[in-house]
Amino acid sequence: QVQLVESGGGLVQAGGSLRLSCAASGRAFSSNVMAWFRQAPGKEREFVSCITRSGSWTDYAAFVKGRFTISRDNAKNTVYLQMHSLKPEDTAVYYCAADTSGSYYQDSQYHDWGQGTQVTVSS
Repeated sequence: QVQLVESGGGLVQAGGSLRLSCAASGRAFSSNVMAWFRQAPGKEREFVSCITRSGSWTDYAAFVKGRFTISRDNAKNTVYLQMHSLKPEDTAVYYCAADTSGSYYQDSQYHDWGQGTQVTVSS
């Protein structure tokens, strides 16, 4: 099992930037596919981005492409989500997830989750 702790959330104005971090401990971090999901009030949790073990391949939900960048530092056991041009609709709790047993895009397939970090974008 991997323990995940997110940080970096906060309140930002529309058009601003934030960088989320997810620090992992436990089972070898470099062996895990990592992902970010988010959940807005009253909505289901949705896929945001994922990154493979080596970091050589990434993917993004259409609504964040060109604005968000996922990266990882296996030496620091940390995955990042750099967010630019934030919009009020990006307001949500952002979750880090590790170790999928199937789809990269379905939250039900991930075994390990952080507690989430709140991102609020004001208009």
